[in-house]
Amino acid sequence: MTRPPIAEGAADETPAPYTAAPTAPPAPAIGLDLGGTKIAAALVAADGTITARHTVPTPGRDGPDAVLDALATAARAVLPSGGRAPAPTGIGVAACGVIDPVGGLVRAATDQIRNWTGAPLGPGLAARTGLPVACDNDVRAAAGPEFAALPGPAPSLAYLSVGTGIGGAVAVDGRMLHGHAGIAGHLGHLPSPEAAGLPCSCGATGHVEAIASGPGITALYGRLSGSPVARLEHVVARAAAGDATAAEAIRIGGQAAGRALGGLANAFGPGHVVVGGGVPRTGARYWAALRAGFAAEVLAPLRALVPRPPRHGHDAPLLGAAALVTTLPLHHPSGALV
Repeated sequence: MTRPPIAEGAADETPAPYTAAPTAPPAPAIGLDLGGTKIAAALVAADGTITARHTVPTPGRDGPDAVLDALATAARAVLPSGGRAPAPTGIGVAACGVIDPVGGLVRAATDQIRNWTGAPLGPGLAARTGLPVACDNDVRAAAGPEFAALPGPAPSLAYLSVGTGIGGAVAVDGRMLHGHAGIAGHLGHLPSPEAAGLPCSCGATGHVEAIASGPGITALYGRLSGSPVARLEHVVARAAAGDATAAEAIRIGGQAAGRALGGLANAFGPGHVVVGGGVPRTGARYWAALRAGFAAEVLAPLRALVPRPPRHGHDAPLLGAAALVTTLPLHHPSGALV
């Protein structure tokens, strides 16, 4: 979709909210999923089929220029060869951090990627690849295919992703929200009573990410048991083996996520609530706690809502990233924004 040119100095303006976009671009596009440890690339055909894949490590310790170079390398690796396949229309990037789609900038980020805050993601990648680039937060991009599949002309969605960190996306009345500088949907930074006094990755204290993320639950188990473990998988295994403290750590983390999500639901009234990420995949114990926390918070008109897993699997960020070329402003190699 072509957007009107953005006026000079308007990088902080909120982009026009996009509606329930298709889960695939109308022509081939490249989707890039930038995480803290790896970059996944895919060439996505017009029917949503992934026709080529490539993965490279994220050189996060080497700074933003190295990361942009690695993104360009991954994109080139999935370009069609031989001249018989249609050339991609552009590149969509699903990236960690607070991403401003209009400015094409990383507005805020943790230190998982060194000096990532302020990186010119859209313009920098367009200059390196010669292709137009659209960019957005990784969780918001992953929520795109889920949002597009919802029934009705103007659905509303709360999408929570719980893993090493906690992210999210919010869609209201058929529009995915970006907010000022792309910050909408960072649900891991909602206040949580269970996390009172705990430091968050953002530098504040008391946010739900500090208690309900994978590392948050793992650290909680260490505090409760006096026997720290390295990974959430160890906590889950101990709970399955009958360790009551491990089960309690998972319950508290899941409940905290559910309560925060329930409070958010009261604020804007979604018709659908989806929870993805690695932590919910640990099993029924976490889901039961999250759903109980959610049910305890929501107001009466929302009590029929039950958080559910996403319909799309691990490819959701790649499919959502490729679809960004039809829904968000495109940064061109010339420096133009349309």
